[in-house]
Amino acid sequence: MKWNKKTIPAVSLVLLFSATMAFGQQSTTTKAVPASDAQFAKEAAQANLAEIKLGQLAEKNGSGATVKNFGQRMMTDHSAAQQKLEAAAAQDNIKLPTAPNAQQQATYDQLSQLHGVKFDQAYAKDMVQDHTKDISTFKHEANDGHNTTIKNFASATLPTLQEHLRLAHQMNQKVSAMTTQTSNPHS
Repeated sequence: MKWNKKTIPAVSLVLLFSATMAFGQQSTTTKAVPASDAQFAKEAAQANLAEIKLGQLAEKNGSGATVKNFGQRMMTDHSAAQQKLEAAAAQDNIKLPTAPNAQQQATYDQLSQLHGVKFDQAYAKDMVQDHTKDISTFKHEANDGHNTTIKNFASATLPTLQEHLRLAHQMNQKVSAMTTQTSNPHS
């Protein structure tokens, strides 16, 4: 083949196209996690870590067995969920955070200033709100996620979160009833 000014750009273009196609084929063979799935995993890790810390705080600052037992359950269940999430994330090379996010830390800081019945009320209310939000997020990932490993984690964890919400509602009712009784002792 004779090289001239016209063939050099054409050959360069063919080589560039071939390299691009080869690179594209290689990149499809590596496991890529869609951003939304990776983001879900990161947020789920932060939520687990926050629930564990808040559970520890409930045992320390809570006034009744209901709150303390719920806190213990949060530590146990969310520690187990975190271990499963870490295993799933490791399969897909997702680096998970090692601490709650700023908003979760602010909630912890606020609740750490409360003790007794005031803590119980605020904690119960927060647990209802958090688990309601978490269930919505986990349902979305379980139904619409693209990464099978992360999607399966969400599906498997969802029943536990639903149980937590049920227990959080019960705790909130008991705490509210206790508050009403202590504020109106003659009723």
